Amino acid sequence: MAKITLKDLSHSYLQKPKKDSDFVITNVNIDWKDGGAYALLGPSGCGKTTLLNIISGLLTPTKGQILFDDKDVTELNPVQRDIAQIFQFPVIYDTMTVYDNLAFPLKNRGLSPEETDKRVKEIAEMLELTSTLNNRASGLTADGKQKISLGRGLVRSDVNVIMFDEPLTVIDPHLKWILRSKLKELHQKINRTMIYVTHDQTEALTFADQVVVMSEGQIVQIGTPIELFEKPKHTFVGHFIGSPGMNVLPCKIVNGEINVSGHRVSSNQSIKKSNFKKTQVGVRPEFVNFSKEGIPVKVSKVSNIGRHKIIDAVSEAGKIKILSNAQEEIPSGSAFVTFNQKYTYAYGDDWIIE
Repeated sequence: MAKITLKDLSHSYLQKPKKDSDFVITNVNIDWKDGGAYALLGPSGCGKTTLLNIISGLLTPTKGQILFDDKDVTELNPVQRDIAQIFQFPVIYDTMTVYDNLAFPLKNRGLSPEETDKRVKEIAEMLELTSTLNNRASGLTADGKQKISLGRGLVRSDVNVIMFDEPLTVIDPHLKWILRSKLKELHQKINRTMIYVTHDQTEALTFADQVVVMSEGQIVQIGTPIELFEKPKHTFVGHFIGSPGMNVLPCKIVNGEINVSGHRVSSNQSIKKSNFKKTQVGVRPEFVNFSKEGIPVKVSKVSNIGRHKIIDAVSEAGKIKILSNAQEEIPSGSAFVTFNQKYTYAYGDDWIIE
């Protein structure tokens, strides 16, 4: 296990990058504690797999350092870093049994047959593979094969970090939920540093203690799932996390107060700066309420989604989504809405004003 530190990392696939747009990741700085569960979250092409491959040693960064327990490992290869990596698609030996697949990395390390047998059976039980240990891997379903890949990553007790690159891509939705829960349970049992790469917010938020959100090669926020939901530091985080995403409306900052289409919006935020090219106010649908006064809206659509309703409304400033309880009476036509000031934030050029 290891504490992982990334210092001023930038990477370009060009031999001689000259401008910022030549880099696929820029100025990445992260400190991950030993034994934590972490996720790299972002859309396809944002640089998260590149960053994972830099941590594993498959890529050497153009700039910056990677430290394991404060030791510089930037120039070391994956074997020297003692990492395990699980990829999107199952990597198994079809002609071997499930048992031999799981035992393979231990035999390569010279572990005794007794210790190998003990570790294989422990991991097989955790992943519910015990009944298939003597079966050939080629006969397993896609999720069974991916369980073997997961098991091979987990079976070694000497790795510094276990990394998962979208490991549930080939798994059907129901089994995804089961394996997600199993991974969380495994982390709690073995207490190793784990880094999980995904574009799926549900996977990231249910697995990780801390999530790193990436957009266009940059880290836009690092925080717990609750922090990302309740206080997005960037409008991208507000849009990307949550369903529906955060409402973002153009606003003016006048004497430290938020003004939307001539209506004052309350916030607990202390706003001292207002010289931005673009100012916006953000509030999640969960924190928008109908009221007797406030911002005028017209209700255009009401969708029942079980225990909740999603209401689409239109204001002078733009569209607003509202999430309410299924039992709540929804006004038809014209209405007024207010925002919960505890969870309402002003943004300058897409970043929260602090």
